[in-house]
Amino acid sequence: MKQSISENLPDWIKDHLTRYIESDGEDGHYWDATLGGGEGMITTLLLTTLGRKSAEPLTIPLIYGKAGDGYCVIASKGGAPAHPAWFLNLEANPEVHVQVAADKFKAKARVAVGQEREALWQQMVDSYAPYAQYQAATERRIPVVVLEPL
Repeated sequence: MKQSISENLPDWIKDHLTRYIESDGEDGHYWDATLGGGEGMITTLLLTTLGRKSAEPLTIPLIYGKAGDGYCVIASKGGAPAHPAWFLNLEANPEVHVQVAADKFKAKARVAVGQEREALWQQMVDSYAPYAQYQAATERRIPVVVLEPL
């Protein structure tokens, strides 16, 4: 799946994506979390979904954690009342493309539930504390998404 940078993204995200893609993950895999209220450098992956309306590939950088043989990401949208577009896209089509540093692969996305969700949520809050603030700011339950390599 081709990686594509949306013109609708904030400039700092477009810059992060451009650096990540052009350097094949060498520059961009680590993100300065102080820019988002966190601490230190944190790892990010690139998630590419197919637009549910446009059918075009859309790529977004996301903080990630390990989840078994795969990875987990948080559909927080900074605590906004609605889910992020990338989450709605993977609900419509769970087959996605993931890049972690230079490693690129196809994956299937699913929403974690129950004990798995709680454990992964806590793992992600431990690595990026603002997630707890995002949850407190919204009535929706923020999804924890597991990306399992195909």
